[in-house]
Amino acid sequence: DAEKPAGTCAVLINEKERSLCANLSAANEYKMEDHFNTEEIQAVVKASKMTYSAGFFLTVCPDAMVAAGKLAAESTDKVFCFNLSAPFLCQFFKEQMHQVLPYADYVFGNESEAAAFAEANGFKGATVPEVALKISMLPKASGTRGRVVVITQGSEQT
Repeated sequence: DAEKPAGTCAVLINEKERSLCANLSAANEYKMEDHFNTEEIQAVVKASKMTYSAGFFLTVCPDAMVAAGKLAAESTDKVFCFNLSAPFLCQFFKEQMHQVLPYADYVFGNESEAAAFAEANGFKGATVPEVALKISMLPKASGTRGRVVVITQGSEQT
């Protein structure tokens, strides 16, 4: 959207901890027909070997995430990566997340996102390894490779 500025992100770092505050701005205006389906974007997506999407895009255009994931699933040399991104996404965008997850070859998250995912999906109290295993075993669109799930735990070993 030419009328809106690009998004911004403030990062606060205190010793080994960090916090982010994002203003999505123009990213909130992303549309399949105006962006993803354009010849220019289609050429880039089709030429890519890897597509990575933050979960924040679930709030704007999950259809684009599904479309990119389908392209990867229909190919033997493309992978689709997805990041859970924030606990609230697991809680309030569960349906959209489950539309995208079948296409995810790699899923990334942290321990608080894993806990929120577990609670939203009926296995509250599961350990981080148990959540990672459950996510890895969710239905997958492509049978060419298994799903890899990486859950970080701050400064603790992953």
